[in-house]
Amino acid sequence: MLQIHEKLSNEFFRQKDVLGIAQSLIGKQLFTQIDGQLTGGIIAETEAYNGISDRASHAYGGRKTNRTEVMYREGGIAYVYFSYGMHHLFNVVTGSNGDPKAVLIRGIIPTVGIETILKRRNLLKTNTTLVNGPAKLCQALGISLKQNTISLQGDTIWIEKYWGVGHGDILITTRVGIDYAGEDAHLPYRFILMDKDYRTAKK
Repeated sequence: MLQIHEKLSNEFFRQKDVLGIAQSLIGKQLFTQIDGQLTGGIIAETEAYNGISDRASHAYGGRKTNRTEVMYREGGIAYVYFSYGMHHLFNVVTGSNGDPKAVLIRGIIPTVGIETILKRRNLLKTNTTLVNGPAKLCQALGISLKQNTISLQGDTIWIEKYWGVGHGDILITTRVGIDYAGEDAHLPYRFILMDKDYRTAKK
């Protein structure tokens, strides 16, 4: 497969500032090569989860389980989990070993493998809500628990540099679906690309 753009390095993912990483990922390109199908698109929405101090994080308070153990590894790998027994969600682990921070990739503007994405989503035509939620994203790109813990430097899931996005093109707002997080539910940890080809999902 021809690489048009450079992959983001492990050094990028291992920066300390998870908020900076979450915002910087907007406008980058996420790709998967799963079941022989290449699919991907421009990252349009992310959420940051700021480690043990963040009440919305799976690792809040230093919580460590079989599921969350991957968050404590060095940044640059995938954290995929199954939510409510229904949906897979894909996160990028960030930071250093022992510092459990991650970025949830909530949505993309699909650009590659549209036919495969439509088939996986059981749809006939594209629209601005095709991949505008984290569960839709995993379904569209074929991501499941099989990809949990894999390196983002490989040829299964990776993120490429693409075009720069100005701060004025990004909406910064609160995360969704985390009412349990108390005051941390109001933190401005969600980043959305303001683009006509992407419609923000409420959940």
